Amino acid sequence: MLKKRGFTLIELMLVVIIIGALVAMVMPRLTGRSEQARVAAAKADVAANIATALKLYELDNGNFPTTSEGLQALLNKPGGANNWNGPYLERRPLDPWGREYKYVSPGTHRPHDYDLFSFGKDGQESADDVKNWE
Repeated sequence: MLKKRGFTLIELMLVVIIIGALVAMVMPRLTGRSEQARVAAAKADVAANIATALKLYELDNGNFPTTSEGLQALLNKPGGANNWNGPYLERRPLDPWGREYKYVSPGTHRPHDYDLFSFGKDGQESADDVKNWE
Protein backbone atom coordinates (compact mmCIF):
# COMPACT_ATOMS: atom_id res chain seq x y z
CA MET A 1 0.00 0.00 0.00
CA LEU A 2 1.51 3.34 -1.13
CA LYS A 3 1.10 6.39 0.99
CA LYS A 4 0.69 9.61 -1.04
CA ARG A 5 2.88 12.46 0.07
CA GLY A 6 2.17 16.09 -0.60
CA PHE A 7 0.76 19.26 0.86
CA THR A 8 -2.83 19.66 1.84
CA LEU A 9 -4.86 22.64 0.77
CA ILE A 10 -4.80 23.98 4.32
CA GLU A 11 -0.99 23.82 4.46
CA LEU A 12 -0.68 25.66 1.15
CA MET A 13 -3.13 28.34 2.26
CA LEU A 14 -1.23 28.77 5.52
CA VAL A 15 2.03 29.35 3.62
CA VAL A 16 0.34 31.89 1.32
CA ILE A 17 -1.08 33.74 4.36
CA ILE A 18 2.34 33.84 6.05
CA ILE A 19 3.99 35.18 2.88
CA GLY A 20 1.23 37.77 2.54
CA ALA A 21 1.72 38.91 6.14
CA LEU A 22 5.48 39.26 5.59
CA VAL A 23 4.92 41.30 2.43
CA ALA A 24 2.43 43.51 4.28
CA MET A 25 5.04 44.24 6.96
CA VAL A 26 7.94 44.90 4.56
CA MET A 27 6.24 46.95 1.82
CA PRO A 28 5.56 50.09 3.89
CA ARG A 29 9.27 50.27 4.72
CA LEU A 30 10.24 50.15 1.05
CA THR A 31 7.64 52.64 -0.16
CA GLY A 32 9.22 55.99 -0.94
CA ARG A 33 12.78 54.66 -1.02
CA SER A 34 13.08 55.13 -4.78
CA GLU A 35 12.30 58.84 -4.42
CA GLN A 36 14.82 59.14 -1.59
CA ALA A 37 17.41 57.49 -3.85
CA ARG A 38 16.67 59.98 -6.65
CA VAL A 39 17.10 62.93 -4.29
CA ALA A 40 20.37 61.46 -2.98
CA ALA A 41 21.65 60.98 -6.55
CA ALA A 42 20.76 64.58 -7.45
CA LYS A 43 22.54 65.85 -4.33
CA ALA A 44 25.63 63.82 -5.25
CA ASP A 45 25.61 65.25 -8.77
CA VAL A 46 25.21 68.84 -7.59
CA ALA A 47 27.69 68.64 -4.70
CA ALA A 48 30.33 66.33 -6.16
CA ASN A 49 30.04 64.86 -9.65
CA ILE A 50 29.18 67.89 -11.78
CA ALA A 51 30.87 70.21 -9.27
CA THR A 52 34.18 68.37 -9.75
CA ALA A 53 33.90 68.61 -13.52
CA LEU A 54 33.19 72.34 -13.26
CA LYS A 55 36.19 72.85 -10.98
CA LEU A 56 38.46 70.98 -13.40
CA TYR A 57 37.15 73.15 -16.25
CA GLU A 58 37.83 76.25 -14.15
CA LEU A 59 41.38 75.09 -13.35
CA ASP A 60 42.13 74.54 -17.03
CA ASN A 61 40.46 77.68 -18.40
CA GLY A 62 40.65 80.20 -15.56
CA ASN A 63 36.89 80.61 -15.24
CA PHE A 64 33.68 78.60 -15.13
CA PRO A 65 31.62 78.10 -18.28
CA THR A 66 29.27 80.99 -18.93
CA THR A 67 25.52 80.55 -18.58
CA SER A 68 25.17 80.60 -22.38
CA GLU A 69 27.78 77.82 -22.75
CA GLY A 70 26.18 75.92 -19.90
CA LEU A 71 27.08 72.41 -18.86
CA GLN A 72 27.54 71.55 -22.55
CA ALA A 73 31.00 73.16 -22.18
CA LEU A 74 31.96 70.16 -20.04
CA LEU A 75 31.31 67.85 -23.00
CA ASN A 76 32.33 69.90 -26.04
CA LYS A 77 34.95 72.63 -26.32
CA PRO A 78 33.33 76.06 -26.36
CA GLY A 79 34.74 78.82 -28.55
CA GLY A 80 36.43 80.84 -25.80
CA ALA A 81 38.14 77.96 -23.98
CA ASN A 82 41.83 77.95 -24.91
CA ASN A 83 43.09 75.29 -22.49
CA TRP A 84 40.11 72.95 -22.65
CA ASN A 85 41.22 69.41 -21.66
CA GLY A 86 37.83 67.73 -21.73
CA PRO A 87 35.50 66.19 -21.98
CA TYR A 88 35.04 66.63 -18.24
CA LEU A 89 31.92 64.45 -18.15
CA GLU A 90 31.19 61.22 -20.00
CA ARG A 91 27.61 62.14 -20.95
CA ARG A 92 25.12 64.98 -20.78
CA PRO A 93 24.20 65.50 -17.13
CA LEU A 94 20.53 64.77 -16.49
CA ASP A 95 18.91 64.79 -13.09
CA PRO A 96 17.34 61.54 -11.82
CA TRP A 97 13.96 62.69 -13.18
CA GLY A 98 15.34 62.91 -16.73
CA ARG A 99 15.66 66.70 -16.97
CA GLU A 100 18.76 68.81 -17.47
CA TYR A 101 20.36 70.41 -14.44
CA LYS A 102 20.03 74.21 -14.34
CA TYR A 103 23.30 76.13 -14.41
CA VAL A 104 23.91 79.88 -13.99
CA SER A 105 27.36 81.50 -13.93
CA PRO A 106 28.02 83.80 -12.23
CA GLY A 107 25.42 82.58 -9.83
CA THR A 108 22.57 84.58 -8.38
CA HIS A 109 22.87 82.83 -5.02
CA ARG A 110 26.63 82.23 -5.28
CA PRO A 111 27.97 85.19 -7.28
CA HIS A 112 31.62 84.13 -6.77
CA ASP A 113 31.16 80.98 -8.89
CA TYR A 114 27.92 79.35 -10.10
CA ASP A 115 24.44 78.13 -9.19
CA LEU A 116 23.72 74.49 -10.02
CA PHE A 117 20.34 72.97 -9.28
CA SER A 118 17.53 70.60 -10.21
CA PHE A 119 13.84 71.41 -9.87
CA GLY A 120 13.31 67.96 -8.37
CA LYS A 121 10.41 65.60 -8.87
CA ASP A 122 7.80 68.22 -9.80
CA GLY A 123 10.00 70.00 -12.37
CA GLN A 124 9.12 73.42 -10.93
CA GLU A 125 10.74 75.76 -8.46
CA SER A 126 9.51 74.51 -5.10
CA ALA A 127 10.58 73.03 -1.76
CA ASP A 128 11.83 69.78 -3.36
CA ASP A 129 14.58 71.51 -5.39
CA VAL A 130 18.15 70.21 -5.05
CA LYS A 131 20.64 73.06 -5.17
CA ASN A 132 24.26 73.92 -4.42
CA TRP A 133 23.47 76.76 -2.05
CA GLU A 134 21.91 76.86 1.46
